[in-house]
Amino acid sequence: MKGHGHSASVHRHGIERKTATGYIISSLSITVNVLLFALKYWVGLLTPSVAIMADAWHTLSDTLTSLVVLIGFKVSAIPPDRKHPFGHGRAELIAALIVGILLALVAFNFLVESVHRLIDRQAAAYGTLALIAVAVSVVSKEVMAQVSIRAGKRTNSPSLIADGWHHRSDAISSLLILVGIVLGGQFWWTDGVLGIMVSVLIFYATFEIMKNAISHLLGEEPGKEIIAGIDDLSSKITSYDLQIHDTKMHDYGRHKELTLHIYLPAEMKLSEAHEIAQKLEIGIWKQMGIGATIHVDPLD
Repeated sequence: MKGHGHSASVHRHGIERKTATGYIISSLSITVNVLLFALKYWVGLLTPSVAIMADAWHTLSDTLTSLVVLIGFKVSAIPPDRKHPFGHGRAELIAALIVGILLALVAFNFLVESVHRLIDRQAAAYGTLALIAVAVSVVSKEVMAQVSIRAGKRTNSPSLIADGWHHRSDAISSLLILVGIVLGGQFWWTDGVLGIMVSVLIFYATFEIMKNAISHLLGEEPGKEIIAGIDDLSSKITSYDLQIHDTKMHDYGRHKELTLHIYLPAEMKLSEAHEIAQKLEIGIWKQMGIGATIHVDPLD
């Protein structure tokens, strides 16, 4: 049981590190978005350029998604209580859904604007100052996208990955304007066509984000790696073939619960069967950080 307590401490440390990572990246995202908004808004006033002004407000909207992610991490960090015995980890999945909805709205507005530009035969024409500001925006937002997505994958955080894709959508929209600055004078339709292509890409990213979040909320089967790991554990704990079956995973964001059934001889003493099941539960927690509940079926 001492080892069980140590593994629980390690698991809590992992959660605390994930929360700290979420706080740092979300705060950094908010800071970068506000600074970029100020830069593009200023350039939009000087140029003047409606497209850059719109892009500036698009950047400011990213601040909202970063705030959503920040709140999601804050709520997820609340410890379990009587009403929520499995904690509040699913708040992060809900945050990912909200970000996905916001991304879908961005993509839809982007698509409508691009179609209007084609209908109106509107070409992009900005200037050198706009070129510099938009280039800074593209690089900054793609860097933030890389940081958020990598941190999200490292800490298994769907909301950070979703926020990373929102950063990338802003980088792509700024890149669209950048391409328009370079090619707009030669091909009037560049802005509109690229806008439609980018909208489709953002819609696809939105679909992936929301599909993963909804799948976790609805519940998923344990992966093959988890089943293989349990089989390996059982072979080290006992010489009996436990014939693991009826496995179900309950994902609560930062806490996972696994229920499964095993077979043991019907004539085995209850105390011995309990000991085998308990050793397997502790082993699953120590190696996978998953709370397991095991039901023993008699093998006739």
